[in-house]
Amino acid sequence: MKGLSYLLSPIFIGVFFLILLIFHPLQWVSLNTVGHKAHGKVVDWLNFFLVKSMLIIGVRVRTVNEHLLPENASLIFVSNHQSTFDIPPIGWFFRKHSPKFVAKIELGRGIPSVSYNLKYGGAALINRKDPKQAITELVRFSKRIHEKKWGAIIFPEGTRSRDGSPKKFATNGLKVISKYNKEGYIVPLTINNSWKVFKYGKFPLGLGSPITITTHKPIKINSLPFEELLEQTETAITTHIK
Repeated sequence: MKGLSYLLSPIFIGVFFLILLIFHPLQWVSLNTVGHKAHGKVVDWLNFFLVKSMLIIGVRVRTVNEHLLPENASLIFVSNHQSTFDIPPIGWFFRKHSPKFVAKIELGRGIPSVSYNLKYGGAALINRKDPKQAITELVRFSKRIHEKKWGAIIFPEGTRSRDGSPKKFATNGLKVISKYNKEGYIVPLTINNSWKVFKYGKFPLGLGSPITITTHKPIKINSLPFEELLEQTETAITTHIK
């Protein structure tokens, strides 16, 4: 299997990067000629093609959702974080809720399509070395999420888990977003197996491990004190990591 990965990995990486190159100018054109709604549609299709490109390395992605997600309310999707390949599926499968990511500021430059979307598509780009900037950016982001009734995506672990094991959740980002979206809902998500794409390291890529995103019951933000809200969210996510 690892030998086959040496053959398929360069093909996948080439296709993945080509998709990013193709959609970068499409985003620019859609945003600057039509507007944010058209740009959002282009990003949706970008995520679709990125998800489908993973079939080259035998990785299928599916969602498990037994809950009706509230509409006309801001949703804060809170998830564990296992790899780069967590992001396009969340963007595609929850596109109805206009998901916007909380990301480190370094991702806002240098990556075709990805950086453009983060910079101009409504994400929060935070500088982990500058707490004042991070809080200011999160407040601005949180108010916009509330106003637009968008979905926010946050990975409270702060960094990817290399072996799938959950890391301790940081509280600051989620606390700020919750403060400005008290009428909204937290939607816990559990991602399984995306870390296995990098089980050999950066190259070659792991083949054939299906990624599953499980959606848990939404929690009304103003229904609990923040400490209990965080505990329930973290428990829902981590107890379903396999």
